Amino acid sequence: MRYVAAYLLASLGGNTNPSADDIRKILSSVGIDAEDERLNKVISELNGKDIEEVMAAGRGKLSSMPSGGGVAVAAAGGGGGGAAADAPAAEEKKEEAKAEESDSEDEDFGFGLFDD
Repeated sequence: MRYVAAYLLASLGGNTNPSADDIRKILSSVGIDAEDERLNKVISELNGKDIEEVMAAGRGKLSSMPSGGGVAVAAAGGGGGGAAADAPAAEEKKEEAKAEESDSEDEDFGFGLFDD
């Protein structure tokens, strides 16, 4: 990741085709010794490519990946309970939210620091 970040920094600085020495200078400025194998891999993969296009393609790939939210919902629903099984959990969450709201109102005893 640090090699890609250094490559991007060089690109943002106006160097459209950073060399291994350019990336080595950036990394050494923050105390990182560059490994030639990894450095050459990054340069070979990105050399001659438009960085904006590479990032746009990466964003497209990331947008199609699941973020994990759906998996937790499916696991919490149980097997075959459907919407009827999820209803009590939804009611519980609403009750907890209401309880938290009323607790926060009680803490300031009806007036706040910045009330007029």
